[in-house]
Amino acid sequence: MTQIAYRLLSPATRNTSVVFSSPHSGRVYPEPLMDKTILDELSIRSSEDAFVDDLFGHAPDVGAPLLAAVWPRAWLDLNRAADELDPAVIEGVRSLAHNPRVSSGLGVIPRVVSNGRAIYNGKLTLTEARARITEGWYPYHRALQSLLDESRRLFGEAILIDCHSMPHEAIEAVSPSGRRRPEVVLGDRFGAAATQELVERVEAIFTAAGLHVARNAPFAGAYITQNYGRPSRRQHAIQIEIDRGLYLDERNVTPGPNFETFRDLMRDVTKQIAALGRPGAEAMPLAAE
Repeated sequence: MTQIAYRLLSPATRNTSVVFSSPHSGRVYPEPLMDKTILDELSIRSSEDAFVDDLFGHAPDVGAPLLAAVWPRAWLDLNRAADELDPAVIEGVRSLAHNPRVSSGLGVIPRVVSNGRAIYNGKLTLTEARARITEGWYPYHRALQSLLDESRRLFGEAILIDCHSMPHEAIEAVSPSGRRRPEVVLGDRFGAAATQELVERVEAIFTAAGLHVARNAPFAGAYITQNYGRPSRRQHAIQIEIDRGLYLDERNVTPGPNFETFRDLMRDVTKQIAALGRPGAEAMPLAAE
């Protein structure tokens, strides 16, 4: 495959240390995947963070870059380590230490989509798996690290906002009865990936927008947050999970009736998050105050 594995939307002038990343919104399904899958065209999209790149698509307008996947998560999961290989779907891979993501079928080459539905009937060759990683995983992560390095060079710090969506049913399943379900979940690896002050400011922005926010439950952040979040080096990473029910027709994987309204709301949220990475932002009052 020769198609580039990501889209980079760059601002005319970078004026913030914030970088937005959308690793699961890719929706160009390669022909080799569609030839081999036993799923129909809608089912295979159930793990896709559909249109999340559009929700944050105004990032370049407010001075921040947006890096977005082209290929889908069902083909290659950019939010996994390159060596999280699943022996149940890739030939010639030995099972090493227990990894709950790989065991559940959600390694770098996924075995399943949402609700544990198998993608293939059989296994892929190790050569094919390595080709996907070489052509897709490494270019994306080189581009992401380059953007963060640029932020640190220009602004003395880097703030990575890792953008995702979560199935509405996933939130229903973990929410206590009678309590308002979170509409946004911020993951900072329980404080390891970003400073508390920064997470509080991001939370305040979403709260001021009228959204109910939770932290680290049920999503604390996966490989990207864990790998790039280095507060001691002034490099922060926060994963954002947004309830798909707010903007998406999940059954048909199409924009829902509230899509445009919610995208307008996210335009303002994106603008305020980008402002956190500008010189002097540490003196700004919290948005909810």
